[in-house]
Parts: sequence; structure tokens; C-alpha cells
Amino acid sequence: MTRVVRASMPIFELDKVSLAYAMTSGGRARERDGRREVLHELTFSVGAGEILTICGASGTGKTSLLRILAGLTPQSGGEARFRGAAIAGPSEGIALVFQDYSNALLQWRTVARNVALGIERRAAGADVRRRVADALRLVGLENNADDYPWQLSGGMQQRVQIARALALAPSVLLMDEPFAALDAMTKASLQDELLRVRQETGASVVFITHDIEEAVYLGDRVAVLRGSPGRLAAVLDVPLAQPREQVTTREQPAFLALRHKVHDAIGRRA
Repeated sequence: MTRVVRASMPIFELDKVSLAYAMTSGGRARERDGRREVLHELTFSVGAGEILTICGASGTGKTSLLRILAGLTPQSGGEARFRGAAIAGPSEGIALVFQDYSNALLQWRTVARNVALGIERRAAGADVRRRVADALRLVGLENNADDYPWQLSGGMQQRVQIARALALAPSVLLMDEPFAALDAMTKASLQDELLRVRQETGASVVFITHDIEEAVYLGDRVAVLRGSPGRLAAVLDVPLAQPREQVTTREQPAFLALRHKVHDAIGRRA
């Protein structure tokens, strides 16, 4: 299986995107005209079918950037476009997966009914059941449809959240450090699951992480944020073929070299 080739038309385009908030009294932050600047003039794009990982230390505005892409937070400056049109709010075709899977799931609903949550009001019963079954199959939970979230491990609960996003048949998955709270073995398993799902669905993925190895392992490209406000330090191509395997990929000289490049980019002063 070969790498997904990015299409010429970007899914997202950002042109000098900045984000600033009004300062509260006693606030400590870099100020511009009484406002706290979180992101400063970010310019990059995300290709169709691409996994773009966004890596940076805490406080560099990674989640704020994801909210701009999702249409949940308007930028303060610059232009942000989805499929060529200005982002003015949430767009159909975009699904979000958050880090806190336990609070994202409804504990009194079965796995199947959690996955159906976003589609049950917009699709017929048979279509809902089919889409839920397909989504659960994609994440390997086809035998857990009647379980409740509290009966599942943390990794399985996160799979339910991913399945709920996939049931929407999105063209884009926005993922905010979705594996950060998981143990190393579960995290590695879900990383491989995400790569397999991307290959099967063709969805574009924007994946936020502070884990440099995760960023390199998952990404077709890695965008590095640094500083406060967050600035784009580098956008690096990942010259690693698909499919990827945890041990062999991470031991390749190209992987190790890129990991050092990302680390160096994060470490530079803004």
C-alpha cells in the first residue's frame, strides 16, 4: 500500500491567521493593544487525504488553531478557508475527536447509541444502523455494540468516540490530542488504527499532539508551532512509506532524523 497522495486543491488554507483575546485584569501574556495574542500569522494548507500533525509544547495555541479550523472560534486576523470558502462557522463534513473520551460519551447510552448520536436525527433507522455498524467495524468494536461505555477500557472508549465521528462520513477529522491520556501500548494500537482508517476512508486528518514521535509516525507532514503567541516554526514532509509499523518505522534513519528536526524546531526561540 502506498502513501496517500495529496490533491492539488487544499482542504484547508490559512493565510496569516492570527488569534487574540481581550485581556482580563491581572492577566499575564504578551499584549498587543490590550489583547492577548494566542496565534501569530500562521500560513499553511492541508491537502485532501493528508494527515497533517501539528506538534508543539503546551501554550503554543494548538487547540485554538483546531477550533479555528472547526469554525468554533473566529480568527482575529488573516484568512482561513475550507474548500476554498471562508470559514464562518461549523461546516458539514468536519468531525471532531477530543482527548477527554470519558466526558465525550454518554454513559447511559450503549456503544451503538453513542455512535448514532450525531446522525439519528438526520437519517432513517435502517441507514443509521448501517452507518453505526460500518463505523464500529472500522474501529474494531463490532462485537461491543450493546455494551455501555463504563464497561469498556479507556482505549475502547476512545474508539467509540472515533467511531461516532466516522459515522458522520466526514471528509475531515480534527483530532485534539486524542491518545494523550492512554497507556503506551493502547496508544500505539490506536495510532495504527487511525492510519488504517485513513487509508480505508480517504479522510483528511488534522491531528494535534505534543508527542514528537507520534507526530512523525502519523503524519504525512508535521507542522511545528513554537512560542507564545504560537508561530509556525516549520512544516516538514515525512518521507516514510505506508503502511507503517511501530518498531521498524521508528528505527529507520529517516524517522530518527525527522524526529530531531521537529525537536530542534520546537526548541528554537520565537
